[in-house]
Amino acid sequence: MNRTVFILNGPNLNLLGRREPHIYGYTTLDQIRESSEQLADELDLVCDFRQTNHEGVMVDWIQEAFQQGAALIINPAGLSFNSIPVLDALKLINAPLVELHLSNIHARDELHRHSIMSGVVDSVICGMGADGYPLAIRAINDLLRKQAAAT
Repeated sequence: MNRTVFILNGPNLNLLGRREPHIYGYTTLDQIRESSEQLADELDLVCDFRQTNHEGVMVDWIQEAFQQGAALIINPAGLSFNSIPVLDALKLINAPLVELHLSNIHARDELHRHSIMSGVVDSVICGMGADGYPLAIRAINDLLRKQAAAT
């Protein structure tokens, strides 16, 4: 069974820790990457952690995850609310798929409240800040175990 998980991060997340810390916290994306890779290793997962500010690059990466049969955690950031290309790419994924948001998008302004991605994922984690990443990794691990047990 494929134990690879792509963790894909969307626009402006490269500035975590400095960008609107009252919403997103002070933890940097590099710190999140390091802790994510460490936890994935402990769970015997291969972690491929990436960030892009470009919609087309995100689509390419999702397609790469699909072609590899990898599980996927995506924090689509601003792409969450209007990117049909990212949504259509996510529909390809037939491995475990978790959507992640640092903030509680349901408590935000109308523009940032409704992710169009949520309807095609296995689960959504939001509002936990950087702590959402280990929750998502553990959720992927559990989903992979259940998938393996069912086959």
